[in-house]
Amino acid sequence: MSLLISLLITFLVVILVLYLINMLPIDARAKQIARIVVIIIGVVSLLRYLAVF
Repeated sequence: MSLLISLLITFLVVILVLYLINMLPIDARAKQIARIVVIIIGVVSLLRYLAVF
């Protein structure tokens, strides 16, 4: 049960950060780079919770 909650919280945090990045008044190139970095960090975190790493 704890694993499921951790996965859900991580997923929600990634979605929230992506939403907040979208609201920033910066150019599209910087937003795209920030989105890619957040998605990579989120995927690595999710894989860590699943004990892949």
